[in-house]
Amino acid sequence: MPYYLYPVVVLGSLILIFGVIALLARIQGGRLLRPVVNLLAKVPLLRKLMTKASTAALERQNPDLASALKKLERVTGTRDPLQVQRALSRLTPDERRAYLAAVGEQPAVAGVTNRAERRRLERMAPPAKKKSGNKKKR
Repeated sequence: MPYYLYPVVVLGSLILIFGVIALLARIQGGRLLRPVVNLLAKVPLLRKLMTKASTAALERQNPDLASALKKLERVTGTRDPLQVQRALSRLTPDERRAYLAAVGEQPAVAGVTNRAERRRLERMAPPAKKKSGNKKKR
């Protein structure tokens, strides 16, 4: 193969790979892309690049949450609740509010797939407050 075709082959293969990734991202809301991304995340360089990209996106969307996560990242390796409590106390009120809102959006137990277990957890959760309105009784 002539040497001048090597760049064409490399560029063509890169375009093909990006096209397949874009197609997988569009199908079923990216469900088929998740295993590919998990496989790519095992490569240290790609994991670092994906982490940097997600951090940059979070800083654009919610700077308070990004700042809170950076502060809390320092103590994530420890299991000591006292150190975690100290790290939470160092957050500013805006950061604490953003962090607690983000944590509150996530389900308490992600691994629960059994219907009975989910219902049991729903019963244990505090009931939602009902809105009181000015409704007349007939």
